[in-house]
Amino acid sequence: MRLAVPKSLGSTLLLIGALGGILTVAVALVVSTWSGAGGAEISGHGYAAMAIGVLFTVALGGGLMALVFYSHRHGYDDNVATEDGFDDRR
Repeated sequence: MRLAVPKSLGSTLLLIGALGGILTVAVALVVSTWSGAGGAEISGHGYAAMAIGVLFTVALGGGLMALVFYSHRHGYDDNVATEDGFDDRR
């Protein structure tokens, strides 16, 4: 499977600029929200718990995506619907 290649450098730069803008706005919102929290401080245990939660969430998402790709590649998704378009296995 080949990846889609943009037809021009302008469209690539536009895409990178748009994604960079979205990332910049997201980071600015996070920083303003975090600094607006005032006296809420997080201990070392809080940072460790946050890191473990983020790593677990990313690992779970990656594992589920791996299962989706595995299922698609091995043909488990091919015969889901019947000829009329409805699945009557309920």
